[in-house]
Amino acid sequence: MSTVDWTAWRAQAAEPGAEGLREQKKRRLRQCLSDTATEMFLERGFDAVRVSEIAQACGVSEKTVFNHFPTKESLILDRGEATMAALRVGLAEPDRSPVEAALRILSDELHAMTSWIATQDDPVHAAAKIRRFGALTRSAPSLRAYHRDLTDRLVTVAAEALAQRTRTSPDDPEPQIAATALLGLWSIQFQSLGRHLDGARTPTEIHEAVTADVRRAARLIDTGLASFEGAAPTR
Repeated sequence: MSTVDWTAWRAQAAEPGAEGLREQKKRRLRQCLSDTATEMFLERGFDAVRVSEIAQACGVSEKTVFNHFPTKESLILDRGEATMAALRVGLAEPDRSPVEAALRILSDELHAMTSWIATQDDPVHAAAKIRRFGALTRSAPSLRAYHRDLTDRLVTVAAEALAQRTRTSPDDPEPQIAATALLGLWSIQFQSLGRHLDGARTPTEIHEAVTADVRRAARLIDTGLASFEGAAPTR
């Protein structure tokens, strides 16, 4: 089966030069599984495709698929771990505000996507495929539930990092609401992409339009998060 390299923008892979042969083999198989699953889901719908069919298309066992992806949903919603890692590192940087750190991560993710579109033979078709991918992730109750769970885990990671910055507890209201607000920027970027991946804009124009929307939202929460960092918790 011929597939699009979806993982080029959905996840951040290690640099090939930093990998051993075994790691390269595992990464390539993981990419094959995710890309093949994505193509099959787009063609037939998420619920209509069995994991055993994905395994067969890639020439591996169903058990091998689950060795790389714990659930069927994670075959396409696989960017969460990379975002979690980026949040842990970015929010720990003392010289960068939480909003600046979130904007940097979002910009990197957006750049990966728009750069991928620009390298495709037909950028308009590539943008349309990403729109279809977005619709796919909202198409099944299990995918929506998986996405909500992933968002909750991202909020937990962000709250822990923010609490460490302010020497509070991750369960305190301040880091909890601050983390929730920060993760809301991902929803803004997703919604903005849905509007601007219209086939009329170039990859550069898409990047600029989406970035502008995200920064508008970020300005609304920047003041509150700045006051959060300077405030001592009351007991």
